Amino acid sequence: MSETQRGGSQGAEGAPSGPSGPGASRYPFTPYPNGWFRAAYSDELAPGEIRPLHFFGREWLLYRTEAGLARVIDPHCVHLGAHLGHGGEVVGERIRCPFHHWEFGPDGACEKIPYAKRIPPRARLGGYEVVEKNGLIFFYHDRDGGSPNFELPDVPEVGDSAWTVPEVMHWKVRASWLDMNENCVDQAHFKFIHGALTIPPTTARAEGSLHIAESIFTIKAPGGTGEMNLVTLDYGPGFQVVRMNGLIDTVMLNTSTPIDEENTDVSFAYSVKSEGDTHKEHLAAAIIADLKDQFEHDRPIWENKLCLPRPALCEGDGPIAHYRKWYQQFI
Repeated sequence: MSETQRGGSQGAEGAPSGPSGPGASRYPFTPYPNGWFRAAYSDELAPGEIRPLHFFGREWLLYRTEAGLARVIDPHCVHLGAHLGHGGEVVGERIRCPFHHWEFGPDGACEKIPYAKRIPPRARLGGYEVVEKNGLIFFYHDRDGGSPNFELPDVPEVGDSAWTVPEVMHWKVRASWLDMNENCVDQAHFKFIHGALTIPPTTARAEGSLHIAESIFTIKAPGGTGEMNLVTLDYGPGFQVVRMNGLIDTVMLNTSTPIDEENTDVSFAYSVKSEGDTHKEHLAAAIIADLKDQFEHDRPIWENKLCLPRPALCEGDGPIAHYRKWYQQFI
C-alpha cells in the first residue's frame, strides 16, 4: 500500500514538546530499531577471517567461512563463555572456540567436540540472518528475535563498469539514525545548510518498508543554472540509496548502524557514472569532494540537536511528519 505526502503546509500536532532537564534523553524512541544493518563491507572480510563487532550496545561476531559464507553470531561460546573473537579460528565451514575447541557450523549448532562422543542439545550459538549484496554484508536486527519482514534490493550501479569504483567513507557520529535519515525530507535545510540556490520542492511516498523522497534542485551550471533531481530510497532505517542526476549521474549507498544509545557508525559509498571518460572522472572527483563537505555541514547539527516528538512544523518544511509516520513501524 502506498501513501503519498507533498511538502507544503504542515501545522504542528499540538504544542511542541520534548526532552528537557538534566539527564533527559535526546531521543523519545528506541535507539535500536528493527531492520537490516551493515556489519561490514564485503572486501573487509576475507575467507577465514573473524571480526568482533560492537553494535546496538552489545557484542557480536562476524566471520567468513573458507567457502566464503558470511555469518553473524553471538560471540561467547555456550560451553564456558569464551569469546570466539579472541583466539577463535575458522576451520573449513565451522568456527572453533579457542578454549576447548568446540566447533560450530554456519547454523550455530555445535558439530564437533574433540573429547566427547555426545553433543549436548543446547550446544548452539545464537545466529542472525545475513544478506550479502551490493558489496555489503548486512545482518537483521529485531528486538524480539523476529525474522526479516522485508528484503534489500540489488543496486545495479554496483559493479557496472560505467560507474566509478565506490569511494567509501566512515564516521562515528553522536546522533541517531533518524536525525540523519530525516534530512531527505527536510527540504528547507538544503538551502540553509548546504547552500542550495532555492528550497527544493520535495515529495514523499511510502510503500511498506520502503520510503521514497524526491527533490528538484536549482543548481549553478556552466552558463547559468540548471536542475538536478535527487531520489532517496530508504529500505528501513539502516540502508539508504541516493541517486542524483543532472550535471552527472551519482549514486550513494548510505548505511548507519547504531553503536550505542548515543552514537552511530555511519558510512557512505559514493559512485559516479564516468563511463571511462577522463573529463567526467575529474568532475566525479569534484562532486564526491563536495558531497563529503556537505556531510560535515550537517554533522555539528546532528551531534547537538534533540529529536522533538511533536515539533512545531510550518509551511515549507517538507514532508517530515510523513517520514516520521513511516518510521514508526521499525521502533
